[in-house]
Amino acid sequence: MDYQIREIKKSEYPILSDFLYEAIFIPEGMNRPPKSIINRPELQVYTADFGKPDDYCLVAETKEKVVGAVWARIMDDYGHIDDATPSLSISLYKEYRHSGIGTALMEAMLRLLRENGYRQVSLSVQKENYAVGMYKKAGFQVVRENQDEYIMVCRLQ
Repeated sequence: MDYQIREIKKSEYPILSDFLYEAIFIPEGMNRPPKSIINRPELQVYTADFGKPDDYCLVAETKEKVVGAVWARIMDDYGHIDDATPSLSISLYKEYRHSGIGTALMEAMLRLLRENGYRQVSLSVQKENYAVGMYKKAGFQVVRENQDEYIMVCRLQ
């Protein structure tokens, strides 16, 4: 599949809400929650006021359509480690998953964060999520866990 990875344009910031919704892991047999779930304060930290100096976002585009996004920002979210470590979010529209785009987006973001002097990046992922394997291949390691989630960190330096 032909695609390109590029920085998000300011005019595209609103699509982060779509990708935030797409990032919600739905276990098999469960119904998708209503899209309004992304308006909850604990989820709004991922996208609200995006565009600050420590906010980074790359998108994957194919045929002039953005089909995936990876973004990182320092925030007090589920994967929070400390105030110097950005938390990472990534998602693709369902029909573009399992095609290598997510891995390419992840690798590009890790490079970008490394180039900008970050020492590590964190994320939170449901234990049942197939993406756990991708994160481990990218160099993420479990540093904490609870009943449902892993908190993972990738060292960049």
